[in-house]
Amino acid sequence: MLTMSSNDSIRPIASNRKARHLYNLLDEMEVGVELLGTEVKSLRGGQCSLQEAYVRIKGNELWLVGAHIPEYAFGNRSNHAPTRERKLLAQRRQIDRWSKAVREKGVTIVPLDLYFKGALIKANIALARGKRLHDKRSKQREVDAKREMDRAQSRRR
Repeated sequence: MLTMSSNDSIRPIASNRKARHLYNLLDEMEVGVELLGTEVKSLRGGQCSLQEAYVRIKGNELWLVGAHIPEYAFGNRSNHAPTRERKLLAQRRQIDRWSKAVREKGVTIVPLDLYFKGALIKANIALARGKRLHDKRSKQREVDAKREMDRAQSRRR
């Protein structure tokens, strides 16, 4: 998933926890995000929302659509639009491979996390297929059963 060298520290900015509940994640990839200066300053304040965001492939490029980064409070007239589309930086081979997968019915690309990696801003995106209602119910049953087993074991101790 994430590889770190000694000088790279990861500081989370935002995460899309709902995506893990709504989708089966098929593959994950770390990409760079192309941002404006006021967007970076706003993100340093820890403000961002990925709840309604998704990734679209236009041409041979990845674009983050629907992510909300509020305007920088001390910005001037050249402040950014909060929900503008932002380009994601990835290798061409990876984009081509994911483009083929997205053509399948029911497969999409969703952003999972946005974080600082050293001085750079990275996004963790995933190739995902939507879960059916019965999949969500069976997953909830598994979680409940595991919780009950843990409770029973802790009572026994």
